[in-house]
Amino acid sequence: MKPSVEQLENLLALRRDERPEEGYWKDFLCEFHHHQRERAVMPSGPQALFNKVSAWISEMGPSKWAYGAGLAYAAVAAMFLLNPRPAGVENEASTPVNYEEIPHAQEIQLLGQLNTSADAQGSTGEHIH
Repeated sequence: MKPSVEQLENLLALRRDERPEEGYWKDFLCEFHHHQRERAVMPSGPQALFNKVSAWISEMGPSKWAYGAGLAYAAVAAMFLLNPRPAGVENEASTPVNYEEIPHAQEIQLLGQLNTSADAQGSTGEHIH
């Protein structure tokens, strides 16, 4: 939806009448020059970094410290949960398994003894007498 010519003229008329407060530009220029001087005088290197960090810490309020502590706690908890300490595993002495090989003929004989009829009761492998 495009504004009409009338609406644009009304908007421009309103803008012409709006003026900033008395002294606004003077305050703006003073603040601008103050920041320029601070940047020109500011030391460089490790001292500048230390000054920035100390200013940032001094500007933080108590709620931001609480948020930071909560985030740090959550990060440490996540680290412990995602990287658990390996459990100690004891090596037990292994014992060999004794097993006997059943000859092929004996296997066939045992299979023949199974009752696989539909009227047989019990589970497979049980002998019903």
